[in-house]
Amino acid sequence: MKSALFTTALVLATSAWPALSAAQSSAIRTEVVAKGLENPWAMAFIGEGRVLVTERPGTMRVVGADGRVSEPLAGVPPVVAQGQGGLLDLITDRDFARNRTVYFCYAEPAASGSANSTAMASAVLSADARSLEQVRVIFSQKPKYSSRLHFGCRIAQAADGSLFLALGDRFQRMADAQTLDNHHGKVVRVKPDGSPHTDNPFVNRAGALPEIWSIGHRNPQGATLGPDGQLWELEHGPQGGDEINRIEPGKNYGWPVITYGESYGGGAIGEGITTKPGLEQPLHQWTPSIAPSGMAFVSSERYGKDWVGNLLVGSLKFRYLARLTLDGTRVVKEERLLPDLNQRVRDVRQGPDGFIYLLTDARNGELLRLLPR
Repeated sequence: MKSALFTTALVLATSAWPALSAAQSSAIRTEVVAKGLENPWAMAFIGEGRVLVTERPGTMRVVGADGRVSEPLAGVPPVVAQGQGGLLDLITDRDFARNRTVYFCYAEPAASGSANSTAMASAVLSADARSLEQVRVIFSQKPKYSSRLHFGCRIAQAADGSLFLALGDRFQRMADAQTLDNHHGKVVRVKPDGSPHTDNPFVNRAGALPEIWSIGHRNPQGATLGPDGQLWELEHGPQGGDEINRIEPGKNYGWPVITYGESYGGGAIGEGITTKPGLEQPLHQWTPSIAPSGMAFVSSERYGKDWVGNLLVGSLKFRYLARLTLDGTRVVKEERLLPDLNQRVRDVRQGPDGFIYLLTDARNGELLRLLPR
C-alpha cells in the first residue's frame, strides 16, 4: 500500500515550513497518510511516526511510518459490531513512553443474550506492536441493554491520570440520563484501575453510582481536555441541537428535559423547552445537526498563530472540518474547512509533530494529514 511518507525525517523537514498568516489561515490541504482502513474510529500516536487506529468492526491496526497498514493486532476482546457499536475510542496513557499502556472503549456483549453496553479496557501494547497484552476491562456501563444505538464512547485522561469516559443514553433509555442509578447518558470518571475517583461528586450519595461525574448527556462523540485542563465534550442532538459542553463535576447538561433538537420526523421532545433552571446550557450548538465527531484543541503554530487555542470538530453529516474560534469559553466564529473533502470526518487529533490528523469513516477509510498550502 502506497501513501505519503510519515517519517521522523519528514517531520524534521516540514519543521521549516512557514506558518500561515491570518489571511492564509484557511489555505490548507489534505495529504493521504494511509488508505484501506475499515470504518476507522479513533487514533493514537505511539512514537516513531506510527499511529494506532481502531476500526469499528472490531480490529486495531498500526499505520507505520511509511504509511503501510499492519495486520490486525491480537488480543482485542469481542465487540458488538452492530449499528453504531463496535471498537470505538482509543487513547495512550500519559506515560505511554514508559508503560506502553493504552485505553480503549467498545460495545461489549453480555455473557448471554442480546444485551450490550459500553466498556473501557486497558492494555499494554507489545514491544513489536503486534498485540495487546494484559487486557483488562476496567469499566462496564450499567445496566446492559439490547440496543444498536448511542454507545457514546469517548475517552480523555486528566493530568492526575484519571480517566473520563463519555457514555450514550442507549436511545430508548433516554430518561435514564436524568437519574443516578445507572450509567446511561453520563460522563464517568475512574482511576486507571477502574475504581471510582474518591472525589467524584456523587460518591457518597445514597443510590448513586460512584463513577458518575456529570449527567444529562445524549450521545457523546467527542471529548478532550481544554488548554486549562478542563474536560470538553460534544454530543449528537436529535435532529438539531448538537452540543459542545465544558463539563463540570455534578452538573446536569439537560438531556432529555431541554434540547434544541426535535423528535425524528418532527415534534417536540418532552416539554419542548430549551432552558430550565438548574440545567446547563451548551457553549455552542448546531441546528440543523452536523453530526459532529472528534474534537481537538490546536496548540501548534503550524497553521499560524491565529489557530492556537482554536477548537476543531469533524462533521459526519456534511463532511467538513469545523474550526471554532474561542473567546474564553465562548465560540465567537465558526469556519467550515475542507468543503470539498466529501468524506465523513470521524476523528480529529493533533499529532506530536504539530500537524492535525483526520480519520474518515468509510469502508475504505483514510488517515489524512492537514498541511498549509
